[in-house]
Amino acid sequence: MKPARKPKTAKPKFKMQNVKFNTVDEFLDFLPDDELKITKVLRSLILDTLPNATEYLAYNVPYYKINKSICFIWPASILWGKQKTYEGVRFGFTYGNLLRDESKYLSKQTRKQVYWHDYTRITQDDLDIIKSFLFEAAEIDREMKRPAKK
Repeated sequence: MKPARKPKTAKPKFKMQNVKFNTVDEFLDFLPDDELKITKVLRSLILDTLPNATEYLAYNVPYYKINKSICFIWPASILWGKQKTYEGVRFGFTYGNLLRDESKYLSKQTRKQVYWHDYTRITQDDLDIIKSFLFEAAEIDREMKRPAKK
């Protein structure tokens, strides 16, 4: 007779985030003042530039989409993992690899598709650059939606 097998013990799941929000308002209420100011400026710019974009929460931060996800706002206080890995607010493009960025304004580190820029303060020049990226990202989104030609 075989000895009884010991049951496998479940490993504790690593919690990747420190918070859980149900609404964007809950998200905004959580932020420290410095991150809140930058987040509100970025959010207004997105909604003004892309009026037909839908705002939704994913990974407990706001994402914006028309046909596909276009961009996101990720304040440093919303952790991914156990510790803060940057300061300020990260503004990213989900298809950043398709954007023209000759000046290398956006960071990618080891990522292949998602590109971003981190802000501890935001200037009018930054807003102008972001706006041009948003227009280009919306055009890429439209192109991705078009049905393939037969």
